[in-house]
Amino acid sequence: MSKSYINLLDLASGNFPTMEGRRRRMPRVNTAPGNLSDIEDDQACSVSSDQPSSLSSDRVIIVANQLPLKAKRREDNTGWNFSWNEDSLLLQLKDGLPDDMEVLYIGSLRVHVDPTDQEDVSQILLDEFKCVPTFLPPAIMKKFYDGFCKKHLWPLFHYMMPFSAEQGGRFDRSLWEAYISANKLFFQRVVELINPDEDYIWIHDYHLMVLPTFLRRRFSRVRMGFFLHSPFPSSEIYRTLPVREEILKALLNSDIIGFHTFDYARHFLTCCSRMLGLVYQSKRGYLGLEYYGRTIRIKIMAVGVHMGWIQSMMKIADEDCTMRELTQKFEGKTMFLGVDDMDIFKGINLKLLAMEQMLKQHPNWQGKAVLVQILNPARGKGIDLEEVREEIQENSQRINEEFGKPGYKPIIIIDRPVSISERVSYYNMAECVVVTAVRDGMNLIPYEYVVCRQGISGSKSCSNFDAPKESMLVVSEFIGCSPSLSGAIRVNPWNVEATAEAMNVAISMDNSERQLRHEKHYQYISTHDVAYWSRSFLQDMQRSCADHFTRRCWGIGFGFGFRVVALDPNFRKLSIDTIVTAYRGATTRAILLDYDGTVMPQHSIDKSPSQKVIAIMNMLCADPKNTVFIVTGRGRESLSKWFSPCQGLGIAAEHGYFLRWSQDEDWEISMQGLGFGWMKISEPVMKLYTEATDGSSIEIKESAMVWQYRDADSGFGSSQAKEMLDHLESVLANEPVAVKRGQFIVDVKPQGVSKGLVAEKIFTSMAANGKHADFVLCIGDDRSDEDMFDIFGHAKLKDILSPNPAIFACTVGQKPSKATYYLDDTTEVITMLESLAEAFDTLPPSEGGYESDP
Repeated sequence: MSKSYINLLDLASGNFPTMEGRRRRMPRVNTAPGNLSDIEDDQACSVSSDQPSSLSSDRVIIVANQLPLKAKRREDNTGWNFSWNEDSLLLQLKDGLPDDMEVLYIGSLRVHVDPTDQEDVSQILLDEFKCVPTFLPPAIMKKFYDGFCKKHLWPLFHYMMPFSAEQGGRFDRSLWEAYISANKLFFQRVVELINPDEDYIWIHDYHLMVLPTFLRRRFSRVRMGFFLHSPFPSSEIYRTLPVREEILKALLNSDIIGFHTFDYARHFLTCCSRMLGLVYQSKRGYLGLEYYGRTIRIKIMAVGVHMGWIQSMMKIADEDCTMRELTQKFEGKTMFLGVDDMDIFKGINLKLLAMEQMLKQHPNWQGKAVLVQILNPARGKGIDLEEVREEIQENSQRINEEFGKPGYKPIIIIDRPVSISERVSYYNMAECVVVTAVRDGMNLIPYEYVVCRQGISGSKSCSNFDAPKESMLVVSEFIGCSPSLSGAIRVNPWNVEATAEAMNVAISMDNSERQLRHEKHYQYISTHDVAYWSRSFLQDMQRSCADHFTRRCWGIGFGFGFRVVALDPNFRKLSIDTIVTAYRGATTRAILLDYDGTVMPQHSIDKSPSQKVIAIMNMLCADPKNTVFIVTGRGRESLSKWFSPCQGLGIAAEHGYFLRWSQDEDWEISMQGLGFGWMKISEPVMKLYTEATDGSSIEIKESAMVWQYRDADSGFGSSQAKEMLDHLESVLANEPVAVKRGQFIVDVKPQGVSKGLVAEKIFTSMAANGKHADFVLCIGDDRSDEDMFDIFGHAKLKDILSPNPAIFACTVGQKPSKATYYLDDTTEVITMLESLAEAFDTLPPSEGGYESDP
């Protein structure tokens, strides 16, 4: 048994170890492959976030697929040498975090470490770098990274569909299970370190998208953010993923989710809307997604570059005089520069074809213009890499044969590792950087280029870094940095002719215009660097988690359907024993019940009440202490028919516009004499939108009109509802009606009609007859019922109800509400009402005719 497994058992049993002598000793992780069922195993070994661990420092734990380290085996093969990877974004983001905040890293290494060395390596990395490695078994690593990440997620997120086996292959569930297993191993490493009451967890990129569910399931109040560094595809692409909902729900267990651009965030929100039925709102400058009482913040901010690191690389390049060699090599030439990873989505061949087209369209550049294309090594075993490489070589050879001559090649391919200093020297030499990626998450190459062209002071004479210069960019409109580079020439890389013309314009532009564009870019890049990005993300994470410990949280759901319901501390489940005790002790009771979703299941096809409900209503109404009402938006005709056996039942139909105290009494009409000429105005408008919105319909009531779009496309229906709301408010501006938008409906009804007002009217009438209620039960399930719950906070109710009434405002379902109690579903509502009805047996037989229980 591994030491980490023993450690987890200690935590599960509540025996938190003293860390003074052991804190820095990190045991080797248990590397047994995980299964889908593993996500359910925390019932036996859960660690409550209410019990603080012995680690109490304020810190952030950064979790990513790879640690920001370089690893190299020693020459004598006796161990490893480790160093920081200064080019890593994860390392650079520390500059934006508070100086006194401890930073820990969890991730895998780029090299395979023998299991016998893993514990020693873990200790070294923790002691010297505050890094905790996650050692993935080779079998899981292959299926996780080269399999699910690179064969499924990476292509799909870059808009490549698996139409055939040659284009990524069909969905392989074993790869998905490996993805889960890998995420669980990262989770185990986090568990060994985390202090859930103090730490912030910042998870990075698509490799770990289900990790938030593991963490939220174990620690309900953990403060956790996620940032996606790749594109997020449109809903039409993403919805083809067989595990689409599992990943969405896992991400929604984060407190904040970050994207580089609004397009990526919009695609994610659309997926949440279409697949999960969630609605987002703009809240004082940020986008918020309501999810079971939690507001998940959507952060939109492009990552930046590390200015200090680039400038230090420029100094290194200046010292080794790399620039002198390049200046001599490309003397008299105008250089285009491309720097791309070897990847099918970088559009490298499109760039070569655009260069060829430019030389054809503008022959004056033949012999002068050069495209230097640096090919960085591929980051993984992606799709069709060898085919792409062969096509690049074929195109460059053909173009060079057509336009080349002694001493001149228009295409220069550098297919080898290029040092940072050499790359910086190429940046400084290039007149224009060209990026033609067909899809890319961010791409910081244009940023690095602009900073290098700005130069540094005090450079050596052999270099040319000492003076600001102009710069030009031709960038694809499909990359993340494109929106922030307003001075760049944006192109559709698939349009080779337009890209060729943009390249010509870029190197033909006046120096003054190039200088202005450069200054504009540099101003933005230098102020929106990586420190600015990380500082902003952490601040927003802190804001998102500010109320974590002031709300009550429940974990519900199984597997990746797990989510945390966050509710007000005073919101609790209605206890049948408590309400029955209060019921028996009361002398005057008011019971107000919604119908659909409360005593009748929302999705039931037959909407008429069951015999059991009728019997319960009759039992409640038979008690002379009770005033019982059904308060609903339904019409009075159907309600009268359904509840005809209930002689003493009060009915408030159409949200209280029609009111009847019992079957023997006449209907009272709210706002008697109100005209309905507005219906003639509303109906044509609603019909117009109904004809244009497939799946929508109109319900015309006696006092109201409702347009519902539950069966329409969610996105289009929501857009149409917003337009209709504005349209109706405009044409009905002078009419005594209220236009409101609800869940999948737009409702037009007379002003002054609501469930809250009818409840107040019922209480007032009871008080006028000397019945000041000392027991109030009010149950509902939707937004209209919130008006009923809201009135209990009004001061004027004090004169209507008894001095110390027992008030039970109860919603159906665990969700944010103005009610103070909840019941899970209609079954629990019926059970509770049945218990109240049976409590009638405490009355003397002469009053009710019921026998007491033995």
